[in-house]
Amino acid sequence: MISVVTQSLILAIMAIGVYITFKILDFPDMTADGSYTMGAAISAAALAGGLNPLVGVLLAVVGGALAGMVTGLLHIKVKISNLLSGILTMGMLYSINLRIMGKSNIPLFTFPNLFKGNIPPVVIALIFVLIAKILLDLFLKTGLGYTLKGVGDNEQMIKSLGINIGNIKILGLMISNALIALSGALMAQFQGFADVTMGIGTLVLGIASIIIGLTLFKKIRAVKATTAILIGAFIYQFTIYFALNLGMLSTDLKLISSLVIVTFLAVGNLQLKKKAESK
Repeated sequence: MISVVTQSLILAIMAIGVYITFKILDFPDMTADGSYTMGAAISAAALAGGLNPLVGVLLAVVGGALAGMVTGLLHIKVKISNLLSGILTMGMLYSINLRIMGKSNIPLFTFPNLFKGNIPPVVIALIFVLIAKILLDLFLKTGLGYTLKGVGDNEQMIKSLGINIGNIKILGLMISNALIALSGALMAQFQGFADVTMGIGTLVLGIASIIIGLTLFKKIRAVKATTAILIGAFIYQFTIYFALNLGMLSTDLKLISSLVIVTFLAVGNLQLKKKAESK
């Protein structure tokens, strides 16, 4: 149970990163699957190379930011559609991650990491998720943060103010993928291995956490979006946990994920319909 809580906290960082592109920028960024793995790959390579675990995490954040920048440049400068830009970057990252790791899987059990000290792993994960959440909340309250939200809400209005929306989008993609890579780096250290396929389904998991959290708390203004997403990640992870304990197979995870997303989307749409009818 403690392990599930720890994993939920780590994955909440990834979900917060996906929130930036999925909800704020309205940008379907497929880069997430590749940048999550990149974070794990860089962190694993750093540990295997004898670097400090925290240095490995910081390098992973930089790697994720660069991945987001590539997607942004493909979309803004090369004029490739947002969806295809992410898919192309994700494809490139598969090969890059293999290059970084040198092989498809790196075991990390014999190397020191952030979760092997005297501090309980759940506390370390909580510290990282709170840092990520608080920093993002503070950033979104700045002028640049409001501009980022404005680009997602009304791109033409922001453009009419003379602001370069391309650079804002690239910035949003960099922050998003930096957080996603951070989550991957921490997960690799916590689980004790990095695998080139571990990022598959990352985007779906992030979107599920966002939909669950925002659907449950959209009427409660006191709850920030990042807090709702954190809780959504917990609900999603424990749904999977209990489903597996009830006898469902790990091969059913995709089905469970889709059913969870459909359920909460249906609930949200019914609420909107009732609200519209009451008016």
